[in-house]
Amino acid sequence: MNLNQNYFELFGLPIEFRVDTDLLNDRYLELQKEVHPDNFAAGTDQEKRLSMQWATFINTANVTLKSPLARAIYLLELHGLQLKNNPELPPDFLMQQIELREQLESIEDADANLEKLDDFKREVRSVMSRIETSFALAIGEDLAMAERSVYEMQFISKLLVSADHLEEKLLDY
Repeated sequence: MNLNQNYFELFGLPIEFRVDTDLLNDRYLELQKEVHPDNFAAGTDQEKRLSMQWATFINTANVTLKSPLARAIYLLELHGLQLKNNPELPPDFLMQQIELREQLESIEDADANLEKLDDFKREVRSVMSRIETSFALAIGEDLAMAERSVYEMQFISKLLVSADHLEEKLLDY
């Protein structure tokens, strides 16, 4: 194993947005067994240190590749792109975000109906799915479009987190 390889190489996966999560999970477990610190309890200090570095690297890679947003950001980084703090997004997308936020607020302010919230979350997940598809197509062809898709994913992810928080509030978690 090599700490300089990228996360996809580490798990033996193709460098693309769509990931076989079953294969990722299987390979993760295999790698963790190989480098688990308990395997090096009788080893030298250097072997113990390397085992911890590997375990940390494998955990970070797994978390990154499991999350569509983190995976998309990582793919952009592999292509040499760093995200900006204040991206320029199309006005129609920003208007859609405002409308979705207002819709979520109206669900919370009204009778806070779980059925309406479920419908809302389904709609937002559908938007996310379209953006992810757009990213998957763009990452190999149009990096500017891929980058914009990631910014859009960030907005939608935050909206989904807000919807999950509202659901927890309504369910008294």
